[in-house]
Amino acid sequence: MTEPTLRVFRIFASLQGESTHAGLPCAFVRLAGCPLCCSYCDTVEARDAQGEALTIPAIVERVRALGPRLVEVTGGEPLAQPATRALLIALADAGFDVLLETSGAFTTAGLDSRVRVVLDVKTPGSGMDAHNRPDNLAALVPGRDEVKFVITDRADFDWTADLVRRHDLAARGALLASPVAGAVEPAELAAWILASGQPFRLQLQLHKLVWPDTGDER
Repeated sequence: MTEPTLRVFRIFASLQGESTHAGLPCAFVRLAGCPLCCSYCDTVEARDAQGEALTIPAIVERVRALGPRLVEVTGGEPLAQPATRALLIALADAGFDVLLETSGAFTTAGLDSRVRVVLDVKTPGSGMDAHNRPDNLAALVPGRDEVKFVITDRADFDWTADLVRRHDLAARGALLASPVAGAVEPAELAAWILASGQPFRLQLQLHKLVWPDTGDER
């Protein structure tokens, strides 16, 4: 049988810039391709790229050579490639702490229980909120998974706060709120969070603060 391959845009080591793991050394597997087109996308190159075809053992070995035990599989949209699920299992089997950042446009049902899901719920300001799957909210595992919202304006935040209330998301995972650079000031979003009374964690894409000239995770 032919070994399954994944289209990989880049594999690299950096500091984790987001999530509750922000600041930790992390290996990133950035897969190529994404069917979504968010208004604020900052990985357009990965979204539109064909990528390098790599087998799962080859990816695991490249990750192992980088050193960090924390690894994030991201994109693009990683779950758009069916073999991603096998990659997540292989990374967990190899002893890595595995994060999966996904737009939620594809089901997260049946993922290996060792994988921590960072579910990037699309707000109306992204232009992609029609792709959100309510079943992915129900599948979040308390104490393991995280829910990310990228905020483009006050209307986005109000929509987000309402969604969190209706689905009791504070009980289902850590809540992450990120301002779109140039659209919402961090202090502005911080004020909204404080007034909301909800346990959002403000995140500011640490890698872009550390490396402002490149805006990249390196």
